[in-house]
Amino acid sequence: MAHDRRFRFGIQLSTAASGSEWASAARKAEDLGYSTLFMPDHFGDQLAPVPALMAAADATSELRIGALVFDNDYKHPVVLAKELATMDVLSDGRLEVGLGAGWLKSDYDQAGMTYDAPGVRVSRMEEGIAVIRGCFAPGPFSFQGEHYTITDYDAFPKPTQTPPPLIIGGGARRVLSIAARQAQIVGINPSIHSGAVDAAAAQNGASDETDKKIGWVREAAGDRYADLEINLLQFAAILTDDREGTAEMMAPLFGLPVSELHTYPHACIGTVEEIVESLQARRDRWDASYIVFQGDTMETMAPVVAKLRGT
Repeated sequence: MAHDRRFRFGIQLSTAASGSEWASAARKAEDLGYSTLFMPDHFGDQLAPVPALMAAADATSELRIGALVFDNDYKHPVVLAKELATMDVLSDGRLEVGLGAGWLKSDYDQAGMTYDAPGVRVSRMEEGIAVIRGCFAPGPFSFQGEHYTITDYDAFPKPTQTPPPLIIGGGARRVLSIAARQAQIVGINPSIHSGAVDAAAAQNGASDETDKKIGWVREAAGDRYADLEINLLQFAAILTDDREGTAEMMAPLFGLPVSELHTYPHACIGTVEEIVESLQARRDRWDASYIVFQGDTMETMAPVVAKLRGT
């Protein structure tokens, strides 16, 4: 089915002080018109994504759930596939499967896990995708790779969706090419070479870099491109009547010129109307129709969501 690139919105939340507070946040996301509640998958101050996402699904009736994204290195893909399929079954088919190669070096260091070279992590993720697909498919399967060997394994449960949509995000050519060939949803992200969010990462998220990244996705996707949904995560979303002044204040944080911030793919600054126009311009330029806000911007951005979702 060709995607007609109507806008939809996600909100990424990470923590709450209690079950009732978390359930209330999930219900609010649903009421405000967000399509999906996402969670990060890190070892810092956040709830564990699998039980928390399931709790969010239990508290709502239509809200979709997913991690943005599960780090392939933290769990064996057979284990993760079983958890994902269970979440899809128990949420009546509301799961989106986000998978990544891992990037946050501090997670690996603190847990004593080997932070392999990017090429190794990406190869392992690519094998992980194949294993998860095998688990979701009917009947037993075997897989022989460099990192995983699966032998006559018939995974249960099978997901309700056949299969749940796969989200892969990245900022480098190889990951985006894998996403273009394998995923239904492609996240265009800054490339985080240092293993931490820094100015270099922010600059890699700039408009001209994003033009290049969409080019890589188009090239690798071929005929699939028309069916892909393009996703952009927003690192900043600020409602203000003083767009110029706010951009001047924010520009040094991003290491970018003020003029670049107005078209920056990962930030929304301005009045509701200005943000609406900037998101429409991003869809025109990059086909990006799936926009994800973070945390405490959920209510601030609700008027933008109300104007654009489904259009």
